[in-house]
Amino acid sequence: MDTTFIMALVTMGGLGFIFAGGLAIANKKLFVEENPLIGRINEILPGANCGGCGRAGCYDFAVNVVEGKSSVTGCPVGGEETAVQIAQIMGVEAGTSVKMLPRILCRGGNSGAVKKMTAYYGPINCKAMDIVSGGDKLCYYGCLGGGDCIQACPFDAMIMNKDGIPEVIDELCTGCGMCVKACPRDVIEMHPEDRNIFVFCKNLDDPKASKDVCAVACFGCGICARKSDGGVEMIGYLAKINYEALNEDKIPFDKCRTGAISKLNGNIKKISEEQKN
Repeated sequence: MDTTFIMALVTMGGLGFIFAGGLAIANKKLFVEENPLIGRINEILPGANCGGCGRAGCYDFAVNVVEGKSSVTGCPVGGEETAVQIAQIMGVEAGTSVKMLPRILCRGGNSGAVKKMTAYYGPINCKAMDIVSGGDKLCYYGCLGGGDCIQACPFDAMIMNKDGIPEVIDELCTGCGMCVKACPRDVIEMHPEDRNIFVFCKNLDDPKASKDVCAVACFGCGICARKSDGGVEMIGYLAKINYEALNEDKIPFDKCRTGAISKLNGNIKKISEEQKN
């Protein structure tokens, strides 16, 4: 056998042995033992890796819980049952957690919003529509109807209704918040599931402009704010609910001509052709 080949074989084998030994020593010296609580918590998490907890994924959330940087109730997908299990592992009280659900604060769909004279031709997704031309509606604050939120939902908990506005299926929703991140118009907000009164409008235009672009917009009359004893405030021309001071009995729902302020499952006022035009 060629002596050069034998020398090369011995040299490579010796180097391999040295490197393997070095790695073994480094592993022993630098090894950091993982807290076993991390693995136990990670096992009971749903594994959705949706980011709804504000962390990179389920394992990262488990690490942060053990390190005291995340609450035991921080997993929106697992809900209260998972929170109780995590609390038992950590030896703490879980407390009561209220499920958060997304609410679409716009009702300016195909029947209510006024369309532009020039139709939009392009990709049917909200981000593209918002950048290219603002969509096909005159309102630059409302829902674009491209369905980015529906596509972003990993649990099929959103659908597009007949009026071109997304709706949440509460029973399927885990509250991960992915739909909120997907909306370029910020018309989707997370709220406690037992919250039932909202201002279904984000339009910041003056009264005349808001009337011209949508028949169901809040046009800043201020009646709800004056009658609610602090339960409703005016931010410019837009009504905003102060939930800490809210008294449902003092909200003059019947005085809102467009139905912009109403209950979640309340009747949407019928839009006449005169209102629409």
